[in-house]
Amino acid sequence: MRNAFGQPQSVLVLGGTSEIALSVVERLVAARTQTVVLAGRNPSGLDLAAQELRDKGAQSVETLVFDADEPSNAQGVIDQAFEKAGGSIDLVLIAVGQLGDQDLLDNDPDGAAALFTTNLTWPVAAMTALRSKLITQGSGHVAVIASIAGVRVRRANFTYGATKAGLDAFTQGYSDSLKPYGVKVQIIRPGFVRTKMTEGMADAPFSTDVGPAADTIVKGLSSPASVIWSPPLLQGVALVMRSLPGVLWRKMPS
Repeated sequence: MRNAFGQPQSVLVLGGTSEIALSVVERLVAARTQTVVLAGRNPSGLDLAAQELRDKGAQSVETLVFDADEPSNAQGVIDQAFEKAGGSIDLVLIAVGQLGDQDLLDNDPDGAAALFTTNLTWPVAAMTALRSKLITQGSGHVAVIASIAGVRVRRANFTYGATKAGLDAFTQGYSDSLKPYGVKVQIIRPGFVRTKMTEGMADAPFSTDVGPAADTIVKGLSSPASVIWSPPLLQGVALVMRSLPGVLWRKMPS
């Protein structure tokens, strides 16, 4: 149950070592979130993140290891996460994903398929498994980290962009399906954020650091917006992106 200030008391992070997601959770813990479940594939990374959240004031932080290459495990992961959280979860933050190297993926069928599994198929399976639990508890909030890269796919990272476009589209329909049950669903569309995942890459326009991105996301989580743009001006940028003719879009810098 959310507290009197509307803050979630329990949070599940799928992709529990995501720098953006963890920065968001740190801010939620500072605002009275008590229970956190971090689920991901890196046990040592999860343990380190869990201890940092305990040090920042979280009363209970549990970890759960899973492999996003195996969509068949999604139901079990969701079941275990709810058990570790005490039976109910206020907010589920979905931050599963990898960037990939488009130059390699161009000619790697297995690699391209694997990226779709991690970035799209596993999150879709997990959200589907999550749906009945949220309906049963009669409340909940799901926030899915997509990307501006999915708004209009570019040649420079079209495989990654396509996975995020698919996740974004699925989440829109998922949101509509849960509205009658009082479950809130939001899509988070960040731009380029300086993280370990983007280390070594040149900054894109409107790049941000993790802290400011998390501030924007936390503010958006408490709003009625269906989409959280980070930074907010990307909403206008996206409108321009969608309207450009293909001949001009293909000439945009990578």
